[in-house]
Amino acid sequence: MMDETIQPSPLRALHEELKAQMDGFDGYELPAQYPSGAEVEHLHTRKQASLFDISFLGQLRVRSKEGNLAIVAEALEQLLPTNVIGMEKGRMLYGLLTTDQGGIRDDLVISRQEDDFLLILNGRNRESNADYIENALGEDCKVSREFDRAMVSLQGPKAADVLGAVLGVSAITAMKYRDCHDMPWENGTITVARFGYTGMDGFDICLPANLAEAFARRLLEHPELEPAGMLARNTLRLEAGLCLYGTDIDKTTSPVEAALANNIAQCRRPGGERAGGYPGAETIAGQLEHGIYRQRVGLKPSDETSLPNGAEIFSDAEGQDRIGRVTSSCLSPTLRVMIGMGYVTPAHVEVGSQIFAKMDDGTMQPITVAALPFVPLAER
Repeated sequence: MMDETIQPSPLRALHEELKAQMDGFDGYELPAQYPSGAEVEHLHTRKQASLFDISFLGQLRVRSKEGNLAIVAEALEQLLPTNVIGMEKGRMLYGLLTTDQGGIRDDLVISRQEDDFLLILNGRNRESNADYIENALGEDCKVSREFDRAMVSLQGPKAADVLGAVLGVSAITAMKYRDCHDMPWENGTITVARFGYTGMDGFDICLPANLAEAFARRLLEHPELEPAGMLARNTLRLEAGLCLYGTDIDKTTSPVEAALANNIAQCRRPGGERAGGYPGAETIAGQLEHGIYRQRVGLKPSDETSLPNGAEIFSDAEGQDRIGRVTSSCLSPTLRVMIGMGYVTPAHVEVGSQIFAKMDDGTMQPITVAALPFVPLAER
């Protein structure tokens, strides 16, 4: 019996029909993998296209009570170091909610729609982060939680072909990377973004829960599309060098330490026209100017030995000088080698640096600092 604290996905019946192995992810019961297995799903995504259920993500709409989106943009800039004011309608950005100490409260996607802003929050803390956003934005903004809606992700080089067959080829091919548009489907409206969490071409689609199963079934009629689970999604994002909240980034890591400083808009940096004004701005500005004590890097073992998550990293084979730890790792289905990410001190961030990870049995495994991403990103 499913844990009553875990919510079923709107696509649960379809997952069961497809004999998915189900597991809990951020409060939702979602497919870990299907009978073909996570590795096959991963490789199929790389070559053709796969459909992922990502309904655990929280959809949040923010409107102005006076109908003035500029007011909402100004308010949102008080929460994250992003150029929200400069966003064009129908476009989206990756953003970071920061803490007063300069850490990362959440990473999210924000889209400027016709009448509101759509925020996609991580499922892990979506209720508490929605509370935080609502309280911080003030009385001029109205926040609507649409956590009962569904969300699917169509990823891979054939994703545009698959979605175009359902929504119309011209509508899909006209979309640029990070475009986000409302589109009609059946008797409702869906929100389609050319975006994703795999480093590949693809689309994230928000839609009413009552349309989700019919829409997914329609997509899966395409011969090049297969369903894929959360295990494949994780290995794909790690090959792309993308962070997982709660694993690679959290409230104790800053955007600069996490190698995400490129998501701090130039106009919000020191000397910019709207510099600062967001939580932790002084700390982050200091890091941009003076440097940091640790940085996220890619990691590869020197041989095929495993690379345990959480393993401590040392500069020496004797384990005397601890310089960081591993945060994510997996056997890359594409490269057929172990890959990982972690944090090390600035003296060891250069690609090719040899350092050492302490294995579960206490032995010291040579590892090498590697360039991110491990697999080249799709052309944008």
